[in-house]
Order: sequence, then C-alpha cells, then structure tokens
Amino acid sequence: MRIQHWESSNYSGPAKKVETRHPPLTKNTSSQTHAVYADWLGDHAFTKIHGSRFAYIVGEMARGIATPRMVIAAAQAGLVGFYGSAGLKPETIASGLDEIEAALGKGAPAWGANLIHTPQQPGYERAVVDLFLSRGVARVSASAFMQLSPEIVRYSAAGVSRADDGTITRSTHVFAKVSRAEVARQFMAPAPDAILKQLVARADITPEQAEIAASVPVALDITAEADSGGHTDNRAAGPLFSSLVQARREVCEIHNLNGDDIRIGLGGGIGTPWAAAAAFQMGAAYIITGSVNQAAAESGLSLAGRKLLADAGPADVAMAPAADMFEQGVEVQVLKRGTLFAMRGCRMREIYRTRTGFADCTPQEQAFIEAALGETYASAWEKTRAFMAGTNPKELEKAEADLRHQLALVFRRYLFFGAQWAREGEESRLRDYQIWCGPAMGAFNEWVKGSPLEALENRTVKQIALNLMDGAAHLTGLQARRARGENIPQSAFDYRAGLFE
Repeated sequence: MRIQHWESSNYSGPAKKVETRHPPLTKNTSSQTHAVYADWLGDHAFTKIHGSRFAYIVGEMARGIATPRMVIAAAQAGLVGFYGSAGLKPETIASGLDEIEAALGKGAPAWGANLIHTPQQPGYERAVVDLFLSRGVARVSASAFMQLSPEIVRYSAAGVSRADDGTITRSTHVFAKVSRAEVARQFMAPAPDAILKQLVARADITPEQAEIAASVPVALDITAEADSGGHTDNRAAGPLFSSLVQARREVCEIHNLNGDDIRIGLGGGIGTPWAAAAAFQMGAAYIITGSVNQAAAESGLSLAGRKLLADAGPADVAMAPAADMFEQGVEVQVLKRGTLFAMRGCRMREIYRTRTGFADCTPQEQAFIEAALGETYASAWEKTRAFMAGTNPKELEKAEADLRHQLALVFRRYLFFGAQWAREGEESRLRDYQIWCGPAMGAFNEWVKGSPLEALENRTVKQIALNLMDGAAHLTGLQARRARGENIPQSAFDYRAGLFE
C-alpha cells in the first residue's frame, strides 16, 4: 500500500482542504504517471537496513518525552522511533525497553534508544551501554558527543562481525547526531586505534571485533542537527548539510571508504512539508522530527505543556542556560511564549557571572532569585545539599568551600526542575516550564491552522509523519515536473493537512 500523493488536477488554484485521505492500494498509472510517493523519498538502503517503510525518524526527546508509547506508534506506522532514554536511570530505561519489546516483539526493527554523552556523570554512559548490549538494542542515537568516547565505540564495535564470504555485518547501528563537521568526521572514520586497544585490554570487545572496527566507520548514519529544540548550535540546514557532505568525501578519501555507505540525514526545523521536501531535495537520506512530536498524543510532556506548544509561533523560542552545563555557558533552545523560564534562567546566569554568592547579590537580585525558586534561598540550598550528598559528595564538598559554586548548584536545580514540572504538568509552576522547542513547532502550528491537525487530540506521530511525508512527495513531484519544463503555478505548491486512515 502506498500513500496517495495529493495533486490538483487543473492547477486553477490552491488545493482544497481534505479532512480524510484514503491511500490507494496500487499506483493509478493512468492519472498519476508522474506521481512521487512518500516511501520513495530518501535513501532506500536506510529503509531496507532499518526495517521501516519511510525514511523518517521520530527523534529521541530526552528524559522520556519520547515515550515507549511513541516509539511503538512510530514503528507501527512504518517510521523509525527512538526512545528518549537520555537522563533516565538505567532501571527506568530497562522498564521502557520492556514496554517496547512487549508491543513490537523481541528483535523488532525500526526502533532504538538514545545514548547521551555524560562525562560529568562517571559510570553512567557505561551502565547504559551495558544495558543496551545485554538487551539487544540494535540502534542507538548518540547525542551531545564532541569527541568519541570509549563507550560509543564499544557499542559500535561490539556489533561488527565477518560473514563466511568475508563481508562485514553489523548488529548494532550508531546514529550520530552532530551539528559540526569536526564531530561528524570522527563518527564517519574508523575508531581510533588507542580506544580499540583499550577496549580489547578491558575485554569489552574481542581482538577480531577491534580489527574489523579499525576498517569501517563508527557510524553509518549521521544526523545533521540544524536549528532545533534543546541543545543546538542554531545552524542553518543548508550550510550544515553541505558541510557534512564535504566531510564525508574527505574522510572516505583518507580512509579508503565507500562514501555510499555513509548516510547523512537531516533534522532541525522540519515541521512542514516544504521543509521535509527541501531536506530530501538536498540529498538527505532520511529526515528526523523532534519539536513537533512533543505536542503529539504519545508525548511524555504534560497536557498543559502541549497546549503551550500548540499556541507557539515560529519566533516564540529563546535560548536559555542548560541545566547540565550551566557553568560552561551552554544553552538550550526552549519555548518562550507562555513561560518565564528563559528570562529567569538568563538572569540567573548573569547573576552567577557577576556575584560570588547569594550574600553578594543586591536585595533586588535576592528577591528575584527567591521569587523564581518559589522558596527561600536557604531552603533551596538545603534541598540541593541533601541531593548532592547522596549523588555527588565531591561536588558538595566543593560547594561547601565555594559559595559561588553553591549558587550555581541551586540555579542548576531550578533549571532541572523546569523540565520536570513541564513533564508532570505542575500547575503552580506553569510559568517556569522548560519546554525544549525549535522554530519548527511554530511553523507546524501555522500550517495546520484550520485543519484537523489543529486539534491536539489528532496530533499523533503517525498523522504528523504521514502529512509531512505525503506533502513532501506532492511538492517533490511538482518540482520535478517544473524542472522538465511544465508550467506549474505557485498555487499548486500549497498542501493542506488532513487525516490519514
């Protein structure tokens, strides 16, 4: 069964709004000779290897916002879904894997989980990789890596083997999410010899696996992350994608690799058919969506948070300090409309930069801090202190001796809870919600206004994906006809959202 592309027969005006669409079982060659179908878009090797119908990934929104339910819905709709396991405890991740496997079956294709680089939490990355390997998680989306770690190399190398005919096969697949060519090059190249020797010495991989890993890329799927929600470099999609294409060519020439084996996908800013079509026109092997799925029915975000997202416009986003890297000045992109989180977070960062501790703050600054915290500073510090005593005593020892570091830990606690309040729907902290969001969300809202997808209850990952992919196919087909010399009017390039059955 193929998704029907939507075509205006006489191009006399914009396509009319369609409430419900019924995909045809077979191609109608008499009336759709030049049709482009959604499952033709992207790299066919991607769909074959990962077992999906469409070259489309439902991205791994951290801390469980991309829920097991969302992964299941994605896989059942012919998409690839990634579980938002970053930031969750290993036992919570294991429970999520149980839920996914119960619904899809052991060893089912088209899904994976997130592995986030966590140098500030010694042992966490290793524990998660141990879990993934023991449970047979075949796909991992690696995020926040600025350089390769032994654990991501271990996951990649543990899945390589050589068949009887000499061909190399993989049972583990790394999807490297990057926004810089220098990081992409590390994943496109074979693993460094020093890391492979370290892994062999620890008996994490076999000598044969190390030998194979030294001749193949660490990751065959490279996700170019443009202007997105959460951690982002706010990169424009076009320059970023072309940069990675050039990096692939250079790496393959240096290491004598086949460039066709390395697939480059694109995410960030994809919330409409026009953005999806542009990604595929550039040559993206697949596309990945994130922000738009946070408002989906399967999202782990609270209803209150999803309602805020549904009201957002393309400009209703802002940069705010990241909880995990507050002192380093790292930022995340969040929803601005309806919350004060970004403004409060930025002011906290400025206070941290200019003050030696809470006592050094002006009365106005102290009043602001306690109003944002919703309690006295002393109370907030005691709660922070109790938490750090059980999780990171060394960090607590540093804070006891350095009042400025103490201030940073209290601010980090506020930033962390902003995301938790948004997930849990804490009504009293609505204005402090931290909702990771890129401009794609606002573009999506503008596009679906007046359509069935304007209603939150109709925003499932399946309906979002099928509309984006069908729309991208519609636009791609029209552009191909225009390139062949046909006179296609501008109005024909409209595409309205509807519901697929």
